[in-house]
Amino acid sequence: MVISTMSQTTAVNRSFGRTIKAYVALTKPRVLELLLVSTVPVMILAEGGMPNLWLVLATVIGGSLSAGSAASFNMYIDRDMDAHMRRTENRPIITGEVSPRAALIFSWVLAVVSTGWLALTTNWLTTALSVGAIFFYVVIYTLILKRRTEQNIIWGGIAGCFPVVIGWSAVTGEVAWPAIILFALIFLWTPAHYWPLSMKYRDDYVDADVPMLGVTRNASQVGLQVILYAWATLACSLLLIPVANMGLVYSVSAVVFGGWFVYESHRLYSQAVRGMNPRPMRVFHASISYLTLLFLAVAVDPLLPF
Repeated sequence: MVISTMSQTTAVNRSFGRTIKAYVALTKPRVLELLLVSTVPVMILAEGGMPNLWLVLATVIGGSLSAGSAASFNMYIDRDMDAHMRRTENRPIITGEVSPRAALIFSWVLAVVSTGWLALTTNWLTTALSVGAIFFYVVIYTLILKRRTEQNIIWGGIAGCFPVVIGWSAVTGEVAWPAIILFALIFLWTPAHYWPLSMKYRDDYVDADVPMLGVTRNASQVGLQVILYAWATLACSLLLIPVANMGLVYSVSAVVFGGWFVYESHRLYSQAVRGMNPRPMRVFHASISYLTLLFLAVAVDPLLPF
């Protein structure tokens, strides 16, 4: 009898744990990592040092809830498409761990809670920017652009730029030129980051009838576009040096890490035009490392005397 009760308790706990894990997966936790990478350093830059830690925590919590809401809405809307793609076939709605109705309710709850939280803990501009980010990702990108144009990720990627202006406005109550430059940097970085992924999963996007650039163009054409956006990203990163009076740490990091990102993009293009088997995921992972290291430099630079 005791053993039976313990087994039932263990099964309930395991089921509860799996349910929580499924709802967390709806928020795309790896995307949330990039949110932290871009938000906190910008807050340090805006303050010119360490900002109020409670404000940082409040902004990160609110921003995470907001981004999680947008991601969950995205999974709800794209569930028909996700079922046809190997990369997304294990998402919670597809596996049945979360019903579409439950996912939709969860998305709205996160959106309302994040808006209320930021309104109470930050300021009206930060709250409005958070709402704008959700709207842009869900409506402009997911509902309007994603299935209609190969340029979807360019304009849809704007939603991923919002964390920098959210972090800046949380500290200063406004949006200034350094934040705008970093917004533009992520805007330019996103296609160079995502298009290699569309090359890797080209067949998936074909099956799902999504016109990603990796589907509509050949490998060399995609590689050329990646090069152009990588160079544009590097150039944009250098603009921050005079505008925000950045020091040696950021300046060196922007040149070195940006140069590495550009090198990897040229490597991809070279492989494609030579008829070799391109390795797009190398550029994809390099782009993540690049952005992480660059924003780490954004955070460290204001804390140093040089």
